[in-house]
Amino acid sequence: MSKSERKSVLPAEPSHGYEFGGPIGAFAASLGLPLVCYLAAFLCNEVSGCPVPSTLHPRSLTLSKLKEEAGWPTDGILGLASLTVTGWVLAYYLLSLVLYVALPGQEMEGPELRTGGKLKYKFNAFSSAVLTLGLAAVGTAMQSSDFILWTFIWDNYVQLITANLGIALFLAWFVYYRSFTVKAGNTKKRELAEGGHSGNLVYDWFIGRELNPRVDLPVFGIIDIKAFCELRPGMLGWILLDLAFIAHQHKVHGYVSDSILLITGFQSLYVLDAVYMEPAIMTTIDITTDGFGFMLAFGDLVWLPFIYSLQARYLALYPVNLGISGIIGVLAPQALGYYIFRSANNEKNRFRNNPNDPKVAHLQSIKTAKGTRLLTSGWWGTARHINYLGDWIMAWSYCLPTGISGYQVLYNSPISNGNWSPANGGVTGGVPIKTELVQGEAKGWGMIFTYFYILYFAILLVHREMRDEAKCSRKYGSDWEKYKKKVPWRILPGVY
Repeated sequence: MSKSERKSVLPAEPSHGYEFGGPIGAFAASLGLPLVCYLAAFLCNEVSGCPVPSTLHPRSLTLSKLKEEAGWPTDGILGLASLTVTGWVLAYYLLSLVLYVALPGQEMEGPELRTGGKLKYKFNAFSSAVLTLGLAAVGTAMQSSDFILWTFIWDNYVQLITANLGIALFLAWFVYYRSFTVKAGNTKKRELAEGGHSGNLVYDWFIGRELNPRVDLPVFGIIDIKAFCELRPGMLGWILLDLAFIAHQHKVHGYVSDSILLITGFQSLYVLDAVYMEPAIMTTIDITTDGFGFMLAFGDLVWLPFIYSLQARYLALYPVNLGISGIIGVLAPQALGYYIFRSANNEKNRFRNNPNDPKVAHLQSIKTAKGTRLLTSGWWGTARHINYLGDWIMAWSYCLPTGISGYQVLYNSPISNGNWSPANGGVTGGVPIKTELVQGEAKGWGMIFTYFYILYFAILLVHREMRDEAKCSRKYGSDWEKYKKKVPWRILPGVY
């Protein structure tokens, strides 16, 4: 497509500039973030420890030793993928699609589009999640920790990463190529994202050119790709991974620790809360502003399920028992964070839907030139993104149950077949080998993996807040400056 042809399909508003470090940042993220997922899988494992011992002695580190300790596939890079695993992952996506179409749901219009009009959406992620988890519960009741779903996830963990990465890449290229068919004044309400048509292939592919790419599939009808990916395969996949890790801990160690139950409970609450409040995504920057490209495809389908579940995976390998005092210590940040997060979001949603609702009618606000109102009291009078504070506080409860993490796997003398059980470890050369897990010199170093989420999430929330600030400044102009004077704090009152 020529430059003149490309210009003919662009909206009147110009792109608002680069984000995420521009093309270089987009290229680095597209390569680096998938690599992080694989590194986390290989460098914290059941073969040698978390982290693998060689990384603690970099001067004596060799590639061959690292590959041995990391459990690198015997057939090399080809072992990272499996056609069988990919087929089952596609079947999982198909199930999610079938449930979306078949189950009843709430239908509503989305936000006003820049080019005019509103798109229609159907929301039933909660019922889809409950039905899927119910089927998994039936299988677990029948086969316990040997349920094929849980063993399949554990045995093919790396291949699952690859399969979902492949789907994310396909979607990113599909919507990028298809975005060039967007025509001005089209009847399907298709439009390009404000920041997604810079003209740089790498950046636009990463950030997303089309705002709400949709496909009309035989039998299934119209599917909004971005809304479908937002809360369905990856979000539910996060909990399925956690549950598979619980099953593995039970199968190998013979019991389920309080720490892994707490983490899975907290994260399940977060996910079920998100899918229950699915219509709330209509007000998020993902839906209203960002195009759908590799950034969202990878984030929704790969990064979220496989990085957010690292703590549960660690505990499946190295159980931690908290006791009553430890449980109370972990429950405190979870309760506080969830209270702030849910209260603030409920307040915002109620005010947007009905400012005269008795629960929010007393709140103060300023009216903007666009006719909308910005809250200046209540939760949103304390900080402009107070919900992010609650989100981050909850993140601590996901990591604290792992304690001062890190362990090594010690291989001891062979034992007789009669005394061998899964709790004794793996099989080497056909002879059962008893393994012992000790923290040793790895103690503390495992926190690179188990507490990574806290650091990453803080960066994510601050960056998202900065993006949202820029978007609101463009949208509201001088009204936003007035709002900032009334509500000076961004996330943490008195600090930031």
